[in-house]
Parts: sequence; structure tokens; C-alpha cells
Amino acid sequence: MNRRQFVGQLAAGSVLGAALPGGGPAHAAETGTANERRQRFAVSTYSFWQFRHENLRDLGACIDRASEMGFDGVEILHRQMTDESNGYLQGLKRRAFINSLDLCGFSTHQGFLRPEAEYRQRNIDHTIHCIELCYQLGIPTMRVNTGTWGTSRNFDDLMKNRGIEPPIDGYTDEEGFKWVIDGLEKCLKTAERCGVVLGLENHWGLGRTAEGVMRIVNAIDSPWLQVTMDTGNFLEDPYDQLETLAPRTVLVQAKTYYGGGLWYSLDLDYPRIAAMLREHDYRGYVSLEFEGRDDPLKGIPQSLAMLRKAFSTAP
Repeated sequence: MNRRQFVGQLAAGSVLGAALPGGGPAHAAETGTANERRQRFAVSTYSFWQFRHENLRDLGACIDRASEMGFDGVEILHRQMTDESNGYLQGLKRRAFINSLDLCGFSTHQGFLRPEAEYRQRNIDHTIHCIELCYQLGIPTMRVNTGTWGTSRNFDDLMKNRGIEPPIDGYTDEEGFKWVIDGLEKCLKTAERCGVVLGLENHWGLGRTAEGVMRIVNAIDSPWLQVTMDTGNFLEDPYDQLETLAPRTVLVQAKTYYGGGLWYSLDLDYPRIAAMLREHDYRGYVSLEFEGRDDPLKGIPQSLAMLRKAFSTAP
């Protein structure tokens, strides 16, 4: 079932709302407001830290700044956390609530592209642990990825080669897809128990193309594995590939590059992307990932203003 069919089923059942006080969904439809909701914007804490601004790493301070800048939500980068105690997690939840912000997403890293079963199991265990952190934080969706083959010397080299790298000697992408599918399937019971939708991101490795992402999502075919769409991770034919992901997307990560990109810059047409998402009835968060060289305290609000304009003027 695609998003349009799903929304259509909800609409078909909304007549019940007419009998409710205030009219419920049926009342909203009568007044013409059902599809006129304001687009909500979040910011990834990565946008502040970028793995290089230690003075902007503190997650509590990121939450405060997000509120001051006018965001509606915050997406937390797991690697940015300096504590995982329950007291720390509940403190972040309280801080977001006091600032009238949703904790709307959690970005994690895992890798399944290794022949060693022990390595893959460690990454399964790590992913399950992160799902449970989401549950403690009340976060409804978590970014996952396939991992990379690790045959590049480092991430800089991977980016120089536009995200392309060969498999480990003696192995193939076909084997890699089996490992990724098996690994993610082993995480789904925990995801369902915790109410956390996993979003497979187009994030290098076997997720470098929309075809690779959807091959995994369609093979698993679970409501608890959908897509996290990153607008900046398709270096060829971005708009066609983004549209391929749109029907299964639960969170959009919107890249911007003010001051020039840390690894590369893309001239993304956000009104076009906004119109495409609207065509696919996307109603979730757009979460900013600022990846420019400008001071984040300057580039982040500049990015938010641009995204607001793009999504408000899109046809």
C-alpha cells in the first residue's frame, strides 16, 4: 500500500468524526483545512556539531538553540551523545518539552557489510540498543543504514570517489544485500515492541542508490522498516531517485551547504523537492542537516529561512 492509498483509507473512515464534538476529521475536510497544515521543520544536532565544533556538541544546548531559532523538532545524532544514563535521557526529553520541541528522530550508524557473523551480530546488538534508547526518549523513528564495505581508506576517500567502493575481495554486493536484510530483520521485533519505525537512509554502501534502498525495504516488507530520505546523498539523478523513495519516506533530511560543502556541494532545487513530496502526500518532518563550512550559528537559521520559503511557495 502506498501513502496515497493509506491516506485514502483514513479519509474513507473519517465520517465517524462527524459525530464527535468539534466535528473531528470530517469537520476539517468541510472547512478545507485538512491538507493545509503547516510544514514542520526539525534540525539534526549534527548540524551544530558536524564532528568538528566541540563547543557546539552539547545536546542540551543544541535543543535550546533549536528552539531559539524557531524549529519545531530536533533529530538527535547518537554519536554526539556523551551519556546514555536514564537520568541524562530523561533530562533531554524534559528540555525538549520545556522548549516546546518534538524529539522527532534519532540517527545511528551500523554496518552489515562484513563476512564475519560476529561483526554483524555486534551491529545488530548495537541497533537494538539504539532502538531502546529511542523508546526511553520517546522518539518515533530511527535512521539506519547498510554500512559500507570499508575498502576505502577513509570517509574522505569515499567522498572523492562519489561514494562508490568495491566489495571486500572474494565477496559480492549480492552477498551484502543478504547480510543487510538479515541484520535488519533481526531488529524488527524490538522496533515493533518499542514503537520505533526504522528508516533506511540512502547513506552510501548498498544504500547509495534508490534501487538499493528499495530492494532492501521491499524484501523485508514490514511497516517497521521504511525510508529516511537524505536529499544530499544522491550524486546522480537526484530528483528521480528522491521520488522513488518518497512513497515510503517517514523522515526527510534536508542538506544545505552555505559556505561551501564539507565534502561537496549540491545545488538542490527545494521548491521542486517540496512539490514532489506534496504530490506524494508526505506530511512528516523535514529535518535540516547543515553540512556547510559557514559558522553553524549563521548557516542553520539561514537554511531554515530558505526551507520555509521553498515549502511555502511550492506548487
